[in-house]
Amino acid sequence: MVTGGILGTAFAISSGAGTETALLLGLPIATLTLVLKNVYLGLFLPVLSHKADKYAEEGNTRGVEAMHLIGGFGLSLMLAIIVTVSFFVGSDAIKHILNTIPDFVQKGLQLATGILPALGFAMLARLLINKKVVPYFFLGFLIVAYLKVPITGIALLGAIVSVIMVNVMNNQKVNLAANQGGVVSDDDDEDF
Repeated sequence: MVTGGILGTAFAISSGAGTETALLLGLPIATLTLVLKNVYLGLFLPVLSHKADKYAEEGNTRGVEAMHLIGGFGLSLMLAIIVTVSFFVGSDAIKHILNTIPDFVQKGLQLATGILPALGFAMLARLLINKKVVPYFFLGFLIVAYLKVPITGIALLGAIVSVIMVNVMNNQKVNLAANQGGVVSDDDDEDF
């Protein structure tokens, strides 16, 4: 998304065209970037991770640190090179490169691209939704659906409610400790 947005905007500005042209020019490059990024993350990064594990077993913290830095900066460098080269060679050359990719790979990428947002939302929902927060989730849904409050309003309302709930729980803890003659410890790991 980032490389396609950057290049689409750059191509549209340099050619004097509109947003439709930006989308048309940025999409092939974003697709190529996605393919190369998946290759990097699927082939190169695991090699670095295994090497970092080896360094960790040896107690070599500098080696582990180097593997993490190489992995992170390597991806950023690869993306920067793709953006730079793509801008200089143009969108037609990128379309030609994409046409050499077999159809079954392109179809697989299209399917994965369609499934990934739903999978990401499901993973996030699984982490966030539990018995304590489900009522708040459905309350937010009902407020959006029936009162037509925008998402920003719901986010602000959620932040206010969470601060109030944390303060109420902390006051209950202090009152409970005072009634029992105990001392309240602030060493707890808090989620908020």
